[in-house]
Amino acid sequence: MATPVDELSLPKLDFFLGTNREDRRKVLRTTAKQSWLAQTDIGYTVLTYETIMGVLRDKRWHSATGLGAQLQGITNPEYLNRRRRVSILNAEGDVHVRLRRLVAPAFSPRSADRLRPFMRDVVNELVDPLSAKGSGEIVQELCEPYPIPIICELLGAPKEDWQSFSKWATDVLRIFSENLANELDVIMKAQDEINAYTRNLIEQRRSEPREDLLTDLIAAEEEGDRLTSEELEMMVEAVIIGGTDTTRNQLGLALVLFANNPEQWSILRERPELAPRAVEEVMRYHGAVGGTIRFASEDIEYNGVLFPKGTFMSTSMGTGNFDESVFPQPDLFDITREPVGQPQLSFGAGIHYCLGASLARAELQEAFITLSQRMPNLALNGTVEYKPTGVGIFGPASLPVTFTKGL
Repeated sequence: MATPVDELSLPKLDFFLGTNREDRRKVLRTTAKQSWLAQTDIGYTVLTYETIMGVLRDKRWHSATGLGAQLQGITNPEYLNRRRRVSILNAEGDVHVRLRRLVAPAFSPRSADRLRPFMRDVVNELVDPLSAKGSGEIVQELCEPYPIPIICELLGAPKEDWQSFSKWATDVLRIFSENLANELDVIMKAQDEINAYTRNLIEQRRSEPREDLLTDLIAAEEEGDRLTSEELEMMVEAVIIGGTDTTRNQLGLALVLFANNPEQWSILRERPELAPRAVEEVMRYHGAVGGTIRFASEDIEYNGVLFPKGTFMSTSMGTGNFDESVFPQPDLFDITREPVGQPQLSFGAGIHYCLGASLARAELQEAFITLSQRMPNLALNGTVEYKPTGVGIFGPASLPVTFTKGL
């Protein structure tokens, strides 16, 4: 018989654990060696690779992506009622199955691969002014701007609109702010502008199809079923949210890792074919997404424990990716690491596995190959400043580096 979770004696964790992410990770990993489950200030967290996979693959644990506002005590009725529409990021059951079935072909590895030449052009253009100096603050000069042209090219947005997309992406992504109440007006304004722009772009693509994601989504059909205009708008917003901040922050964290492990950067420069492994190892070792949050859609018995309906459960990717029962010598950062047959967890698992994983992998692989060739002898040139630690997406706020110039 399962034991009610509130009757267990569990380690207790402050969910935010201050602003130092390394301290937080150390506490989590120490706790993971003692218990697969811990209590947090909003519910519980699973800490081992097996139990994280178990929660992510169990359809009874629903995504809490759309509940961030309530978790922060937001009561604004316009935001909660009018803005909280069904998204592929938070849909469940038959609704999610339908959306995923319709859009998945548009996010295939083949679709991502057709953008690789463009990705190389973007990263080279960003590196050119840095290469002339052999130094720079590469969060603002490289990592932050890198995904925007790619997302715009993906959607078929013209080059002259890139700056608008960059602003909209920055403003919409304020939904991950720890002071969400102060950001609502900016977020809603950006959402309205994106939706108006998307509606216009949809009308253009209906009459003039092109080889881009929006055209693929408009054409997506199975047994007569198609996406509605509102669902197309939702998908564009989901692409911006899911495809911008994750990539720029993951690239920043990767470059910190490589600057601190110069021998790995040299290996990548000499063996660019290792780029796919390097991406997986970077995301395992220091993923930009530290975890996700689920809630129990019904009473759930799992691992001998009863979790009541409504229980919030977070998944600690930073401990699961360091589970030595899956990843030998987890504290060693090694891009030549042989695949273990089990994926790193930073893309998630189950029905909410990252829809844009192929695109993200392609973006990072192309960036790693180009940057390792053009920025040899990468080294830190000052203190790395990080964004505040929270439950959302994490990365460096400032990353000053030096490298051999002129390549």
